[in-house]
Amino acid sequence: MDVLVGYATAHGSTREIADRVAAGLDKAGLKVEARDLGTVDDADAYAAFVLGSAVHGQTWLEPARAFLRENADILGSRPVWIFSVGMPAALRGPWKRLGPKEEPVIVESLPGGLPYRDHRLFSGVIARQQLPLTGRLMFHLVGGRFGDYRDWAAVDAWTSRIAEDLAR
Repeated sequence: MDVLVGYATAHGSTREIADRVAAGLDKAGLKVEARDLGTVDDADAYAAFVLGSAVHGQTWLEPARAFLRENADILGSRPVWIFSVGMPAALRGPWKRLGPKEEPVIVESLPGGLPYRDHRLFSGVIARQQLPLTGRLMFHLVGGRFGDYRDWAAVDAWTSRIAEDLAR
């Protein structure tokens, strides 16, 4: 089965998660390709999709949303899993409770009522240089901490479930 692990990334963290998912699916014996969604010319060439995007302002990046809009008919007839990469694990104190509340907002912002089998919100990497001075100050004020918050064990476990589902 040909599987596209497609992604939209701002600073590379989402690409690295997509690459990890693709490697896990490949190890499970699936024919898989990881690609930036802005470079996919023929979505019809794939039998299944694992699609992800960095989250800015509680929504996917535009190249990922455009891919969903432009390929809604294909995606609606094939198995699809989606993931978002945000920063819930970077928050501390009372702000940490906001992380789980972001997931439904992200999914609701996706175009066209995309049918999908599962969605995961993973934390990514946030570095000082990714934010302007005002953004760094705001991030600090809401209890944010810079660092790499990717949970590779969670990514691997989710990938294993996708591989098992596709094997059936």
